[in-house]
Amino acid sequence: MADMSNGEQGCGSPLELFHSIAAQEELVRDLEARNAAKDEIDSAVKMLSSLKTSYKAATGEDYKVDCPPRDPAPESGEGLDATDADEDFVDPWTVQTSSAKGIDYDKLIVRFGSSKIDKELVNRIERATGQRPHRFLRRGIFFSHRDMHQILDAYENKKPFYLYTGRGPSSEAMHVGHLIPFIFTKWLQDVFNVPLVIQMTDDEKYLWKDLTLDQAYGYAVENAKDIIACGFDINKTFIFSDLDYMGMSPGFYKNVVKIQKHVTFNQVKGIFGFTDSDCIGKISFPAIQAAPSFSNSFPQIFRDRTDVQCLIPCAIDQDPYFRMTRDVAPRIGYPKPALLHSTFFPALQGAQTKMSASDPNSSIFLTDTAKQIKTKVNKHAFSGGRDTVEEHRQFGGNCDVDVSFMYLTFFLEDDDKLEQIRRDYTSGAMLTGELKKELIEVLQPLIAEHQARRKEVTDEIVKEFMTPRKLSYDFQ
Repeated sequence: MADMSNGEQGCGSPLELFHSIAAQEELVRDLEARNAAKDEIDSAVKMLSSLKTSYKAATGEDYKVDCPPRDPAPESGEGLDATDADEDFVDPWTVQTSSAKGIDYDKLIVRFGSSKIDKELVNRIERATGQRPHRFLRRGIFFSHRDMHQILDAYENKKPFYLYTGRGPSSEAMHVGHLIPFIFTKWLQDVFNVPLVIQMTDDEKYLWKDLTLDQAYGYAVENAKDIIACGFDINKTFIFSDLDYMGMSPGFYKNVVKIQKHVTFNQVKGIFGFTDSDCIGKISFPAIQAAPSFSNSFPQIFRDRTDVQCLIPCAIDQDPYFRMTRDVAPRIGYPKPALLHSTFFPALQGAQTKMSASDPNSSIFLTDTAKQIKTKVNKHAFSGGRDTVEEHRQFGGNCDVDVSFMYLTFFLEDDDKLEQIRRDYTSGAMLTGELKKELIEVLQPLIAEHQARRKEVTDEIVKEFMTPRKLSYDFQ
């Protein structure tokens, strides 16, 4: 972060600058708290000063922590929903980019103020766990982090931590993109041998979507079956519905209220883009997503301990929730949660957007048959191939925009085979139809095996996962 050029930082909308300043202030506080080298702190402070100068130039006002920039004048054409032609837009509800390659994640790291997961960190995870890093780490699918080194310090010193991830259950059917954080979280649970809490934000979906409370809760239970089918250890995993758990857990609700007290309306407007016409449920919801980051929200697992740090694997569009959480944590006496961020799983039509559960052709769903998978890939998967076979043989295909190749980077375990496919397709030796066939042969058994495991998940098993209880992990 500190060595990025000022020019890079100076671009972006006033709101992006506002977020960058908040993230940089947090970085400076962190560096000072751990007595980092003086030149590292000086460099971070210099960057902070430069950001504030850019902010004043863009808005005509000094940066104030609780006052996000006012809506710009209409003629500027800039707003929360507007993006420059070459600017990506990412928040928890919208992901937009004009590039067929998808979001520019290096720029996003700078804008969000997180840290890149580099080779050194991947190697450290391998040394700490004694396990080969997951393909999502090897291939940069989980690409960004906050404080992962702290988690590894704790683990190496035999200190406990726990995992927290979640799902917003907006429909009964989940698609393969929804599995990404859960596949990776299962691997983390296995290699670190730690407890896991999974939040089903049925309350959020009731507030944002046209659903009844019963529908939202029903989707939470159905989605929980798909999550359980990923293979989580029932003795180390607690899945909870907000609608269900918050009413029976004073520890959880007390933390929600503490967080609510320490975040202003101005702050949530600045972070999430809420307006005066949003219902008050939306405005207070971020505190509910923040609360599982603190161990005493789960007294049945951690008793009254407040010092067990949390690690959150999630897609990077969820980061605004946890930037807010990390800002609040020290003010209410809790450790900041650490994060691991994943890239977005592209829609079949191309990497410009996240997939939509409401568009059946935008993705491969976990309920799709082998025939549907084959048809969708052949018919809808955006190709990086050439217009004719002759051109393709001569010039080769473009793996950077080809959705079938992108999907293989997520699901094909064999690194050597993936590299061979990349070479063959780029050189023109492999045609688009052959590449799609490779993907179909990976996806069909993957989905069929998932469906078989899900069939084994009874209502009783779901109930057991969703019952507050002590997990088989001893926190002394």
